[in-house]
Amino acid sequence: MNPLDVPTTIAQRRAHKQFKSDEIPADLLHRLVELTVSAPSSWNLQDWRIVVVQDETQRQALSEAAWGQQQIVQAPVTFVFAAHPYAWKTDLDDIFAIANQSGAWDKSRIDYLKNAIPQFQEKLGDKNREYAIKDATIAATHLMLAAESLGLATCPMNGWLEEKVKEVIGAEDSELAIALLVPVGYPADSPQNPGRLPLSHNVFRDRVNNPYE
Repeated sequence: MNPLDVPTTIAQRRAHKQFKSDEIPADLLHRLVELTVSAPSSWNLQDWRIVVVQDETQRQALSEAAWGQQQIVQAPVTFVFAAHPYAWKTDLDDIFAIANQSGAWDKSRIDYLKNAIPQFQEKLGDKNREYAIKDATIAATHLMLAAESLGLATCPMNGWLEEKVKEVIGAEDSELAIALLVPVGYPADSPQNPGRLPLSHNVFRDRVNNPYE
């Protein structure tokens, strides 16, 4: 199929609660992963840790960690978006090497970032977790739009027990934070657009007391 254009993809995307059991071809799944990790992140840290869960037993366990929600069991794949709050302590050398090899960052920029990134992240303190979760959520949005454009359906999920999800993916003793679960597959339902509030309700110009008309 020809992928949908970006505006059409955004306009028609819906959260699907029912999926067919059809497997996603390996090459298509790999393309989804590539597009997902093309997402931007703070300092290009790429501090998400994405677990692609395909095993039936694992998906059942994830469903139980999400109060039995069946879309995880029905969909052939569920992406677990976790976030590593302190990836910047271990991953910078690899990030610098790749950026330098691609020609995106020269030595002077890398020398600057070697100091700037740790200084900034240290000042964040407890907010390291929040920033990493934001990056992982942006990546999840890339997945949902890429899947929609390629004829697949998704269901972003924020209803689960974090410690149970971490246990399922083998991260119970880690500092990882769970950002989002996203089942992916072929749709077995056709959810309608429930509509959006008027722009003046929650979009503003310059200040929150000045509605966008």
